Amino acid sequence: MKHFRLNLVLFCFCIYSLVVVYYLASFQIAKNDYWRALAQGQQKNYSEVLGDRGGIYIKDRLGQSYPLAINRDWEYVYLSPSEIKEKEEDAEAISEAISEILDIDPNIISAKISKDGSAYEVIKRKLSQEEVTKIKELDFDGVYLRKEVVRYYPQDKLASQSIGFVGGNNVGQYGIEEYYNSTLEGSKSFRESEKLFHQYLISKTFGTVNGGSDITLTLDYNVQFMAENLLEKAVDSLSIEGGTILVGDPNTGRIIALANYPSFNPNEYYKESDFNVFKNPAIHNPYEPGSIFKPITMAIALNENKVDSNYKYNDTGSIQVKGKTIRNYAQKSWGEVTMTEVLEKSINTATVHIENLIGHESFKQYLEKFGFFEKVGIDLPGEILPQNISFKEGYDINYANAAFGQGIEITSMQMFRAFSALANGGRLVNPYIVEENKSILQGERVISPKTSLDITSMMVSVTENGFAKTAQIPGYYVAGKTGTAQIPWSALGISKAGYSDKTIQGFIGYVPAFNPQFLILIKLDNPQAETSEYSAAPIFGELAKYILDYYQVPPEREL
Repeated sequence: MKHFRLNLVLFCFCIYSLVVVYYLASFQIAKNDYWRALAQGQQKNYSEVLGDRGGIYIKDRLGQSYPLAINRDWEYVYLSPSEIKEKEEDAEAISEAISEILDIDPNIISAKISKDGSAYEVIKRKLSQEEVTKIKELDFDGVYLRKEVVRYYPQDKLASQSIGFVGGNNVGQYGIEEYYNSTLEGSKSFRESEKLFHQYLISKTFGTVNGGSDITLTLDYNVQFMAENLLEKAVDSLSIEGGTILVGDPNTGRIIALANYPSFNPNEYYKESDFNVFKNPAIHNPYEPGSIFKPITMAIALNENKVDSNYKYNDTGSIQVKGKTIRNYAQKSWGEVTMTEVLEKSINTATVHIENLIGHESFKQYLEKFGFFEKVGIDLPGEILPQNISFKEGYDINYANAAFGQGIEITSMQMFRAFSALANGGRLVNPYIVEENKSILQGERVISPKTSLDITSMMVSVTENGFAKTAQIPGYYVAGKTGTAQIPWSALGISKAGYSDKTIQGFIGYVPAFNPQFLILIKLDNPQAETSEYSAAPIFGELAKYILDYYQVPPEREL
């Protein structure tokens, strides 16, 4: 009995030891896989690895290449709240110090520091070198700098709507970045990193990671820059609310410049509050073109042998269409005029008469051939197809209005393609903006070569003798047409019939007229000018002269 207590203690100890051994065996052997996985989850980190994204480039006439979108290393600052000691004191000091360096609300920084258990809270990306230097001077636990590869746009706003940007999810949005995202982005894999003493040791990358392909645009760096500069000047001189300048080769469809106002800086896309600025107006914003549409109507009549350049019409200043009256601009009456003078003086009533000679059904069929009821198909995302619901109602007044460019909606790119047929001998082209997609064959023939030559001659007379003299260029024949169209209330987001006092003022033309190499479309949204003769036409003249000099196109007539 005297050893009973000792034996009891020994027995209990043995039982306890057996229980401990059992649980250790259970944890370490039976559940070995579970605990191993849990430990790895705490010690290892898995992240996606992307191949380098391909760059986007632009060239000039001599072949010099300029980067529009590239990748670069950029430092950012982040906090590890779990490592910040004595949070109450350090949090305030860190918040104040970083706030002063980065110009960020200290309360935002404090909120990130207070996240319990968090080891990674990004404060700011894309730090300037000055910000990096000052952050390095801080002596706080849990404040780190790290480099990351980010998308960078060296030319800032240049061709921004054509380029688009790469969003926070590393996916291209808008423009070339979106349309060619699968071409630009590299292959994907993942990386396993092991955490040792608060440091990450990269142990393995799975799979092969390849970079994306580069893309070169058809845009000419200097012409693009000039076009955007002219739009900026128009903001100051004409108070335009928006605008588009489109330059291309009417023989191939190659786009040489595509400038828009307003634009944005892809490096700071997140600062924009109106997402409409990301859209490309040349393919996204349908509008009623006004009188720049009249050469299309005239070309149809010429091609159908309904008129020739000397065919005469007696204008009384108005014309009746099923009880509705259509008048000329400023209520003018021109008397007896030829078809060439109809374009020179931009006479609405005569254009309505011409459409009547053509016939509604034939007129509509030609508009289909010119591509106004289908998308252009350019290699940019989100192209809009104007619905033209009003025109397709098919009433006489709908056709009459469409004849001179009201009541029918088009996009700037559609008008570029249609006018290319007037310039190049009668065939549609396939507009493209990426060099690798160079058009080889022209499309369907819309008008005959003779009609193309006749309408060109008539439009040369418009710039020589009509309302487009401000588009003239010494030493060259210019074929072109002005247009001033009222903007419907509906296009301004107002549920109201009829038209506002705001206007779209435009000019479209090509040079040299009888050997066209460049087609230029100018579209200005509500400029403070009476007509396009005083707004869009002079801009065309300045840009066209610059391009002809820049490309060293020989003059075709004496100065």
